[in-house]
Amino acid sequence: MRFTTWRNLYFGLLLLFVFPAGAEAIPAITCHCFTDRSYDPGRPTGADPYFLATTQNSFFAAAFGVEKKSIVVKKQKGAAADDLWVAYWLAAQSGVDPEKLMQERKDKGSWRQVATSLTMSGKRVTTGVKTEVTDEELAVAVVDELLLRFRLHGKEELAGLRQAGATSQEMILAALISARSRQPATQFYHQISGGGTSWGELLQRAKIDPAKIQEEMAELVHGVPTRTGDSSNTALRDEDRDR
Repeated sequence: MRFTTWRNLYFGLLLLFVFPAGAEAIPAITCHCFTDRSYDPGRPTGADPYFLATTQNSFFAAAFGVEKKSIVVKKQKGAAADDLWVAYWLAAQSGVDPEKLMQERKDKGSWRQVATSLTMSGKRVTTGVKTEVTDEELAVAVVDELLLRFRLHGKEELAGLRQAGATSQEMILAALISARSRQPATQFYHQISGGGTSWGELLQRAKIDPAKIQEEMAELVHGVPTRTGDSSNTALRDEDRDR
């Protein structure tokens, strides 16, 4: 009995010291998991965060010719969405590996310092890098350049949506629904901002299957259907590649 008691005490002390140290050694991972991934009329906005996130990631993958899964994993490991937009834009322009650019951003403290010696196109992004803007503002400039370049929004529509307070995720999803419904994107955003509907309901009306958003977005960006997981699309590299 005494042996059992001391053995239990020993293991109790061992666990007390070992587990906290082990926990500190595990890198922080941001959870990007969604429990709701389908539209439920009983909870119309329940899956909206998922619809917004997956459409944004699908657009990112199509625009830069990378696998959507790789972007999701990077975010799960703590990469900021703003940094990913800027890093992959600069990588597409310069040919430098985006991971290297992300590390440089960390070392130098700003994207402005990283971009000094890189070749860039895109008026909005170039102007942003040359001025004192936040990473969030620079990421917005990248998204806007891509939305215009792939003709997902016109200049006036894009400006109007931004002035109305639309986020990048909302602008991307509104563009997809607009393309499939052949109705103005501003119309859908105002319905959302006014609380009259949800993104899930709009997707349902447009007959867009949430499970096929990646294929829908790839087709919208490149004009041809793309299988899920297909990373054969080449990255955007110059001003002339509008479609």
